[in-house]
Amino acid sequence: MKKFIPYIVTLAVLLFLNVSVNAQCKGFAKKLCKLELTGYIHDGNYHAAILTEGEEAELYKTFYSGQNYRIAVCGSETLPAIEFQIIDAYKNVLYDNRQHDVSIVWDFNLESSQQLKIVVKVPVSAQKSEYPKSGCVAIMFGFQEK
Repeated sequence: MKKFIPYIVTLAVLLFLNVSVNAQCKGFAKKLCKLELTGYIHDGNYHAAILTEGEEAELYKTFYSGQNYRIAVCGSETLPAIEFQIIDAYKNVLYDNRQHDVSIVWDFNLESSQQLKIVVKVPVSAQKSEYPKSGCVAIMFGFQEK
C-alpha cells in the first residue's frame, strides 16, 4: 500500500493543477473577454481552454433566425492574435477574421436557424522561441433583445 502513496499524491496534484488552470482560464473569460460583449446580453456560458501555438479547437452552437448575435474570441496577451472561422453545416465559411484584420468580434443575424461550427486557431508566432507559447482562449456569445 505504501508503494502507491507517491502515485496517489502525484495524481491528486495533477488533478488539482488542471482544475486550477481551468478556473483561471474561466476567470480570464469572465473578466476580459466578456467586456467584448458590451451592448449584447451574455448567454451565460464560458467557453475557455488553454491552447498552445499551432493548436485548433472547435465548438458547435445553434443560432436562431431573426436574432442579432455577437461572437467574441479572446486570447491571452502571451499568444499571437487568435484566428477564427464560422462555418455552416454545408462547410461554407460564413466569416473568417483573417479577412477582417483579425477582429476579435463578429456581429451577425441569420435568415434561418442553424447550427454553426466555430473553429479557433492559435497561429504559430513569427518570433522563434525555445518553447511554444500557450495561454487561455475564450469564446463568448451574446445576443440583443428585440
